[in-house]
Amino acid sequence: MKTIVISGGTDGMGRALARHYQDRGDTVVVLGRDPDKGADFPGFIRTDLSSVANTRKVVADITEAFPVVDALVLCARHFRSARRQTAEGFESTFALEYLSRFLLGHGLACSLNRAGKPVIVNVSGPGVPKPEIHWDDTGLERGYDGVTAQMQAGRANDLLGVDFAARFDSISYVLVNPGAVATSFSGEYDAATLAHVERLKKFGKPVAEGIAPIIALVDEPPGVPLSAFVEGRRIVPDLDRVAAARLADLTHDLLRSHA
Repeated sequence: MKTIVISGGTDGMGRALARHYQDRGDTVVVLGRDPDKGADFPGFIRTDLSSVANTRKVVADITEAFPVVDALVLCARHFRSARRQTAEGFESTFALEYLSRFLLGHGLACSLNRAGKPVIVNVSGPGVPKPEIHWDDTGLERGYDGVTAQMQAGRANDLLGVDFAARFDSISYVLVNPGAVATSFSGEYDAATLAHVERLKKFGKPVAEGIAPIIALVDEPPGVPLSAFVEGRRIVPDLDRVAAARLADLTHDLLRSHA
């Protein structure tokens, strides 16, 4: 029996993964905002992961309750057509889709290292060309749109995987692009983006098909520090170590300034 932590586990692919492992008899810790959606999971922790303080508390709570964590699956996302800044001063997409993943992975590394075959699966979109990080404006104050925010978070997660693997080579870090899946698409959309989302819901693959490669990776991790997959097909991960180290330094500076 494994202990599996899933962020964004109350909706879409995260919820389907949580149900799969709960039905199998594993211990599943589900992180999400909605207590009604979380009621199906005994291991539900209500939290808003766009808050750095909340994410740090969740890490502390999980570490205390579960000294061994076998797998961390990072699914939490929420699209915003309009820019929103968190109470801590971060752009919300960057906070939720990158900073929370950084904090969860680093914060649970000790618990993961106690497992036999530890793995972090970051559902983030490798294999897709992305623009560079907005190094002097990660909050996109000078030109926000929802797609730009999503793409920056995706690029940040690619680099997160590179840096994490260099620091914790005993944990398999896996970047996963599931392709177009007819999932919940949590978000607040303008009309044009909503129309695109509705097409994805109509023509995307079923959630059960989308999570199958993730289940395989959690059950049998690749056993290397870093790997990347697109729709179950292994690809060569982007290994921009210079940018990865630069982002890690920037992230530590941002988190220290908002401690």
